Amino acid sequence: MPLAVAESPRWELYRLLGEPRRLRLLGLTSEDELSIGELAELTREAQPNVSKHLKLLREAGLVAVRRQGTRAFARLSPDLNGDPLLADAIRSGRALCAEDGSLERVAQVIKARDEDARAFFEQPLDDTSAPPIAEWAAYLTALRTLLPQRGLAVDLGTGDGALVELLAPLFDRVIAVDRSEKQLEAAGRRLSSHGYEHVELVQAEYNDTAVVARVRELGGADAVFAVRLLHHAPRPQQLVSLLGSLARPGGQVVVIDYCSHDDELMRERQADLWLGFERDELFGFAKSAGLINPEVFVIPAARYGAGPDAHLKWQVLAARRGTKEEIRPS
Repeated sequence: MPLAVAESPRWELYRLLGEPRRLRLLGLTSEDELSIGELAELTREAQPNVSKHLKLLREAGLVAVRRQGTRAFARLSPDLNGDPLLADAIRSGRALCAEDGSLERVAQVIKARDEDARAFFEQPLDDTSAPPIAEWAAYLTALRTLLPQRGLAVDLGTGDGALVELLAPLFDRVIAVDRSEKQLEAAGRRLSSHGYEHVELVQAEYNDTAVVARVRELGGADAVFAVRLLHHAPRPQQLVSLLGSLARPGGQVVVIDYCSHDDELMRERQADLWLGFERDELFGFAKSAGLINPEVFVIPAARYGAGPDAHLKWQVLAARRGTKEEIRPS
């Protein structure tokens, strides 16, 4: 139970939970983490009213609120355990939201987060950027002997194929998935002159069951990559869990994304949904996905290149899917 609830007189909690609008907010935030604007849309309330009621719920320790630049996201506090009154309040709030249809609309609101990113990546691409130096493929082919397992790599959200160009000399097979036709066309042009017949470009949603089945049919991936994809994901935690599910037992998951920042222009210029992530958030994603031995470290700025995100700080989350022996309860 949150400390604020435990220390408050019981009658104050009854008064707080006696307002149906606050019960609805509890119900909605129990479904997913939602911004104040999204909660206003779902409840058909003005944002100031939503903020006012959320403030009371936050002060009571019932809702956790975190900021992402100029936006604030609310979710049900993870510490609400064992109190039958709070459990009943959440059930009542969900029932109210189910009755007015707002609970069902949460999935639509989450999906809408994705639309700007979809439109951004369907824009025509500038193919004038210089490719990596030709010798890289030769060097990487030699370095593949250092990898203990190199049967299959999966690149989720491959974009124009820049990472695949580096992975192809290292792995026996590469599956590169992107939902944008234009991005995959660019990837095909990038790879066409290299003769990488073991690279499979797949246009599909990232969680497409056919893609998941294909990877599992091959025994799972030795390495799964998501490069600058997490900040476009409507549900970052689900994406990391998906990456983990594509890895074989013992396989590695590698996520490259931004450290938390406050550059709101990235939303407009790059269709970014999240303004990077805190180190502890990435550790939390790995833990919730059941991944083991997570590491998070920053990439030196000199290695970012000269792209539109070169001014941000980049970081890596690396973790592993445990084997049966490693995850077996002691």
